[in-house]
Amino acid sequence: MSQQQFFATTAKGVEEVLAAELSAAGIPGVVQENGGVRFAGGLEAAYRANLWSRTASRVLMPLAEFPCESPDELYQGVRAIGWTEFLTPAHTLAVDCNLRDSALTHSGFVALKTKDAVVDELRDRLGSRPSVDTKDPDLRINVRLFKNRCTVSLDLSGMPLDRRGYRLERHEAPLKENLAAALIELSGWDCSTAFVDPMCGTGTIVIEAALKALRIPPGLLRRGFGFQRWPGFDKKLWQRLVDEARQGVLSTLPAPVLGSDISHSAVAMAHENARRAGVGELITLGRGELAELAPPPGPGVLVFNPPYGKRLGEEEALKPLYKQIGDTLKQRCKGYNAYLFTGNLELAKSVGLKASRRIVLFNGPIECRLLKYEMY
Repeated sequence: MSQQQFFATTAKGVEEVLAAELSAAGIPGVVQENGGVRFAGGLEAAYRANLWSRTASRVLMPLAEFPCESPDELYQGVRAIGWTEFLTPAHTLAVDCNLRDSALTHSGFVALKTKDAVVDELRDRLGSRPSVDTKDPDLRINVRLFKNRCTVSLDLSGMPLDRRGYRLERHEAPLKENLAAALIELSGWDCSTAFVDPMCGTGTIVIEAALKALRIPPGLLRRGFGFQRWPGFDKKLWQRLVDEARQGVLSTLPAPVLGSDISHSAVAMAHENARRAGVGELITLGRGELAELAPPPGPGVLVFNPPYGKRLGEEEALKPLYKQIGDTLKQRCKGYNAYLFTGNLELAKSVGLKASRRIVLFNGPIECRLLKYEMY
């Protein structure tokens, strides 16, 4: 493990942010690629990436890559890996699979064939086989099949890294925590000026802003990681990294972080989420109409994530809201840099302001834009 390669996955468009984040965390050999970032190092680099990354989805450790055009090639390629180093019959496993432009087209079949190869190898070598647990396995195996080349990796993260643990209830149209963190990074907010989300919903963006400003690594909030259940888990090294992280946490915010929303139930949920994240006493949350927004005097950063009408007929109904966003920015947000995240460019025209920057991002399969408006 002294110089193992790792791959941190992220949402499309966030790769550059993730690369900068890992480099800033002191992780060596960072190389930006499509869909994520490759890096090198030992266990410490892998543990550190899981603990500190705000924008990654998973951290993977590639074990093998081989050509794969048939079920037999898949089976033999997976079986050739030294699974006894990572699994015993007492462990549980699960297989995640994503494939594109390959002869094998059914992800469920590929996952099943991979599982068969792993358990057959262990049974032949050790006399018994591990069980499958798709919900909470000890070892999560990741199979990527792209243009008939198969990459088999171990998932160090276990649960995806966006699952910080503070958001128990998933409100309508939630923004994943790691994408919220990416919006904050892309806004250029340096924690020294006010941060405002006037349509905060259940609070994800303001909570992520507070975690960043307080230097709380998102991994501190989690129940655990996949690698903690591996046979080679280095408990002392992990504890050292956690202790170091805790010592760097600030007790007060360097600048105000504020969130408001028109919905009583959303704000109540935001309070609960903020409390679970350990920032409930430090950020300001309240119910408020957009037209009555009164942010602290600029400079500062505003981030909006308004609804953007996925269904037919919704777009027309949302145009007045987008116009109101533009009016509020012009009338009430002097000195602020405002960032609007939307999956509907037609609606964004109703803001009535010229964006000084347009960043392409993906919210799941939806192509979106982060639009910057400078209110000077």
